[in-house]
Amino acid sequence: MTETSSRLKLGTRGSALARWQADHVTERLKTLHPDLAVEIVIITTTGDQVIDRPLSAIGGTGVFTKEFERALVDEEIDLAVHSLKDMPTLLPEGLALGAVLEREDPRDALISATGATLTELPDGATLGTGSQRREAQIRQVRPDLNIVDLRGNVPTRLGRLDEGNCDAIILASAGLSRLGLADRITERLSTDVMLPAAGQGAIGLEIRDQDGIGELLTGIEHDDTRAAVDAERAFLAETGGGCRVPVGVLGTIRGGFVILQAMIAPPGGGEAIRDGMNGPVADAETVGRSLAQRMLSNGGRDILNSIPAG
Repeated sequence: MTETSSRLKLGTRGSALARWQADHVTERLKTLHPDLAVEIVIITTTGDQVIDRPLSAIGGTGVFTKEFERALVDEEIDLAVHSLKDMPTLLPEGLALGAVLEREDPRDALISATGATLTELPDGATLGTGSQRREAQIRQVRPDLNIVDLRGNVPTRLGRLDEGNCDAIILASAGLSRLGLADRITERLSTDVMLPAAGQGAIGLEIRDQDGIGELLTGIEHDDTRAAVDAERAFLAETGGGCRVPVGVLGTIRGGFVILQAMIAPPGGGEAIRDGMNGPVADAETVGRSLAQRMLSNGGRDILNSIPAG
């Protein structure tokens, strides 16, 4: 496809949040290219179909993206819209991260039934999350909580809370804001307590890297967000983290520098390792890899080696 092409097939998941993201990308593209016709193609992923097991038990990495990548390779779609945190760091040959849009608030949010903050939840309260990363960090500050697995889209998880199945749940702030549900947030968790997943709050656009789609996307790339998530994804790739390993990482851009904070923890609790590193924006990926190597040398590798494969 070239910039003069008139039609683009855009792949998205079918949840309300995924459709919001697809509509947002469509609006941005049509503002830049008024003659462009965008067709939305709904794709159901393994992660959407299997919601009764933890992500780590159904394959972890790629459970929300593999079907999109097959559709891209088979030219059934031209562009896949992802929550960037769901994208593996290693993409199939011939595919690329074509653009990253400006990031929403990357923090995690606590939503509690009574309005209690994380420190105010009663001893033994039940907290729902489907994320090992979130569980591991919560256990650092509230080891008394009863943490239960919680899967499903945003409305489903809020429904579980409203039905009394949990005293509190944790979701991404960005998703709640995009769905007009920011008023449900009890507390946006400080990154001193909870580092997000790599790419959290950002929308990533996956493309075939040889057919000219990238030319359509240059106007919606957000440079600072791209640099920050490049550092985060480089860190994640170097550690081999993901759904199997609780890894949190956040890059921020200030004055031409990327400031990277990261965390590696054993699944289910145990002592976590936290560290940080700064470097020029132009060296964002190097900063990510270097911080990962330092943390692996300072105990992170022992954590990884203690986790059963599979």
